[in-house]
Amino acid sequence: MKNVLEIRHLNFRYKQEIILKDISFSVAQGEFVSVIGPNGCGKTTLIKTILRSILPETGTIHIQGQEVKTLSNKELARHLAVVMQTIDPAAMTVQDYVLLGRLPFFERYQFFETQKDLAIAQKYMEMTGIAALSHAKINEISGGERQLAAIARALTQDPALLVLDEPTAHLDITHQVRVLNLINTLKTQLSLTILMVLHDLNLAAEYSDRLVLMDKKQGQIFKAGTPEEVLTRESIQEVYETRVQVRPNPISNKPWVFLINPNSQEKNINGK
Repeated sequence: MKNVLEIRHLNFRYKQEIILKDISFSVAQGEFVSVIGPNGCGKTTLIKTILRSILPETGTIHIQGQEVKTLSNKELARHLAVVMQTIDPAAMTVQDYVLLGRLPFFERYQFFETQKDLAIAQKYMEMTGIAALSHAKINEISGGERQLAAIARALTQDPALLVLDEPTAHLDITHQVRVLNLINTLKTQLSLTILMVLHDLNLAAEYSDRLVLMDKKQGQIFKAGTPEEVLTRESIQEVYETRVQVRPNPISNKPWVFLINPNSQEKNINGK
């Protein structure tokens, strides 16, 4: 299967501290890949290098066969779209916010959206379930609804690759599941390729085709593969330095990570 994203031997350091070391992996067309790992392991730095917000010391990043450093900003925005943890709740309508995703397609001296742009925005507002909020102010809707609006805006770019940095951060479990179910549905319906950063190991296991586990101590990829291959007790305890148990989810059979409270375990061992 054709790779939409290819990262090869990526290295980045900040003030002599190695943040990313020899990072290499790919994301195939239609694949849902999540990057996981402890705080400070370089997950967001990796996303920033893909977006060209920061430049790596060495290594290459290709999207649809083209090296990102050779693309103009407009060209890059036609290849990938990004949804960040939070969005600036500016006092604009949801529809106007979603229409921002059409800017990479504006012609020279075009200042206003076309009927085609409006139709595309309407399509994705309906698909993400926020069409009824189109005239509401983006700063007056809930955090979960703003994330859905951010996804709709990203989709209007018609991207080959959708990049999401902690899209469920600060959301309650209802909106976490709603957002991830939507992303999974869009992947199937639109043949989207997904690269997502997640902290929650169980959500990552439940929705992802493959996982990339990063290690803070080394700035490297500790392990990459299916959720079953990556989320083992030994791997998690090594990278997170936390005792866990891993069992199959009784519904999906995906790995499910249980934290171990040392005090509770000691009580059980002592029969108290």
